[in-house]
Amino acid sequence: MAESTPRFLFLVSLVVAALAMATVPAAAAAHDAGGRSRLIHLHFYMHDITGGPGQTAVQVVKGPGPAHPAMPGYHFGDTTVIDDALTDGPSASSSRLVGRAQGTYTLASLTEPVLAVSMTVALTGGAYNGSTLAVVGRDDVSAGVRELAVVGGTGAFRSATGHVLWRTARMESRDHMVLELDVYATVPGASPAPPPPAGVVRQVA
Repeated sequence: MAESTPRFLFLVSLVVAALAMATVPAAAAAHDAGGRSRLIHLHFYMHDITGGPGQTAVQVVKGPGPAHPAMPGYHFGDTTVIDDALTDGPSASSSRLVGRAQGTYTLASLTEPVLAVSMTVALTGGAYNGSTLAVVGRDDVSAGVRELAVVGGTGAFRSATGHVLWRTARMESRDHMVLELDVYATVPGASPAPPPPAGVVRQVA
């Protein structure tokens, strides 16, 4: 029995090693098989129009919370649904449409002008036509630059991770805010990689 103990322990170690290899996450395995990840940079402008002709943002919940001290006329819990145009330039009329930002934002702070954003970026032009990105995060309207998270996507952005730098570019009118978005999305090497066009979409490294 004493002589067989080392052999038994060796066999057990082989079984444990095999089980450990079998439980490697599928995503990690796919990433290794597909080679190194790719960083893709998207740059576009988002037009949030809350009233008047061409309205793209509609309030669907009037927050039952108290009146907001930093945003007169608004209440904690106010929720808006958006279908905002995305263009390759800041002008809604003369720039090329490249997609839509569809989702919601909610006034999520009792004292600060902070929105909780959840939206899908649906690209409708260029090399990534038909692909989408899921973006969520905290939008402090008073900050010059806000950072939101890329938490997934479809098509060329399947399993994407990354971040969005989000700035208020200008106010076209009282109801029309133009936001500038720089999206940095990392995708596994196995994801489709269409050639980047000149202009709105650039692939980095």
